[in-house]
Amino acid sequence: MKKISSHARHIAKALSWRLLGTLDTFMLAWLVTGDHFLGFKIGGVELFTKTLLFYLHERGWYRLHLTRKGKPISSKTRHLLKTVSYRIVGTIDTIIIAWIITDNPFAGLKIGVSEVGTKMFLYYLHERLWYHINFGLEKRQGKEKGKGSVQVDEKAQAKITIDKKKISEEVIFQN
Repeated sequence: MKKISSHARHIAKALSWRLLGTLDTFMLAWLVTGDHFLGFKIGGVELFTKTLLFYLHERGWYRLHLTRKGKPISSKTRHLLKTVSYRIVGTIDTIIIAWIITDNPFAGLKIGVSEVGTKMFLYYLHERLWYHINFGLEKRQGKEKGKGSVQVDEKAQAKITIDKKKISEEVIFQN
């Protein structure tokens, strides 16, 4: 089976997120300005700027290995931190683009601020969805501690990871 690179995964994630994010920006810009054409222009420009920003953000987080007390942080905590960091970058991008296109700094600010909540909610859902998709992963990391998981190696053989409690019960039972 051909190995798919993490770059392909991050490109796919960037494109899927940008589709969802552009629709959200279009709707919010239309609501704030009352002009669907301005919403379309703002969303269209963001299609390019934010696809690049998302890809760069994704690559940065791919290289970042956050730990707490020497152990990797949970996937939910990581996704929440990624959500907040990308929202900061994305909001600044939206405010600047909307300001330039509308020629109104207050319209840019309204659009940028109004999308903070919607985008964080949508981005978190997007991250959780992609967490369950193996595309572009050489090996799936286990889920949160104590819940067990399935790991797939290069030969695509499933190995069941059982939490420590079950293993110790089996050892006691065998002795």
